[in-house]
Amino acid sequence: MHPQLDKVRFDPCIALMDALEECHRQEFMKKALGMCNFEKDELDKCLHHTRVNNANDRIRQSKLRQKEVEQRRKAREEELYGKNNYLKKVIEKQMEQEGSNK
Repeated sequence: MHPQLDKVRFDPCIALMDALEECHRQEFMKKALGMCNFEKDELDKCLHHTRVNNANDRIRQSKLRQKEVEQRRKAREEELYGKNNYLKKVIEKQMEQEGSNK
């Protein structure tokens, strides 16, 4: 049997969790002889599907956050060094010239 499941986290599977618990409560022999296996298998499928979907959602959200961070970083650099980092390129070129003159 599954350990205590967080019904909030696995909200789509609540009905299956309740069905499995009810099957296990009815008779010990049903549980012992595997007569609740259908409910257990369906619950396993639901839990797996829910976990995979949640993981995919978290990955999508993470990618969106990374894009936003990158856009903010580029905006800061553009604000500091001008469009296309023109000032940064000029500074780097100047540093190269000073380094080669020594």
